[in-house]
Amino acid sequence: MVRYLCKKALILFTSLFFVLTGTFFLMKLVPGDPFLDDRITEEVLQALRAYYGLDQPLWIQYVKYVKGFLNFDFGLSLIYHGRPVAQLISHGFPVSAQLGLQALLVAVPSGILLGTWAAMQRSGWQDNVAMVISTLGIAVPNFVFASLLQYFVGLKLHLLPVARWGSFDHTILPTLALAALPTAFIARLTRSNMVDVLQQDFIRTAMAKGLPLFRIAIKHGLRNALLPVVSYLGPVSAQILTGSFVVERIFAIPGLGDWLIHSIHNRDYPVIMGITIFYSAFLMISIFLSDIAYSLLDPRVKIKRRAHG
Repeated sequence: MVRYLCKKALILFTSLFFVLTGTFFLMKLVPGDPFLDDRITEEVLQALRAYYGLDQPLWIQYVKYVKGFLNFDFGLSLIYHGRPVAQLISHGFPVSAQLGLQALLVAVPSGILLGTWAAMQRSGWQDNVAMVISTLGIAVPNFVFASLLQYFVGLKLHLLPVARWGSFDHTILPTLALAALPTAFIARLTRSNMVDVLQQDFIRTAMAKGLPLFRIAIKHGLRNALLPVVSYLGPVSAQILTGSFVVERIFAIPGLGDWLIHSIHNRDYPVIMGITIFYSAFLMISIFLSDIAYSLLDPRVKIKRRAHG
């Protein structure tokens, strides 16, 4: 297990290094200059570039950026009055994380229950209804679903706030918008794998003993059916917890997505790089944790590791 974890950790840090390097140099290749303004004199322009270290050779900027990253220092924002990028991330991430966590708490149990219910009623009307719901959840983009929720629930029925960030009521509509896609995908994964599991010999033996199908599915089949779901939870958790940029923009939520979009519009390269690398690191760590969870749930992974070891 230790060897397996070390291998995964090495892959994680190597991937993160390439992401950091690629992001840094790609940002340097982007045309334009955030300081270009007819009202700024050449002396002020040179002073600003010197203040932010942009007048130094590229390799020195890169080395400083790598050192800063190791200390969670992504530099200073070019637009937000020189505020540290790490400070902006620390302000935006808790908002995105709260919203994402709520979406996961809705998506995971709902998707598993919907998929299990569909598998137990295979080819019945319940199965068809569940698959239609999951297909719509995958096919309809979350920004469309978010707009529909705003229009019908917020404007027409006046049940919940349409936008902004304040009380718990403000989080319900964006939570539902974020949870729609993962709920649908988890439901389809669970249903597909549960159908296969319910056809196994040990399930048929349990059914022959007269045990209820629901008890069999939950107690004996669910663990095996959830293995692909665990693998999916790694990347989707990172995506949801760091915020869906479009959904946050629609609901005027001050999360990471809001900071990133404003920074792109204003060519605030340190903020763009900082959020991109932070998101990449969060994504890789989530996948790393999902791999560990997968190996703990599936003993065959351990057997394969011993065989290759």
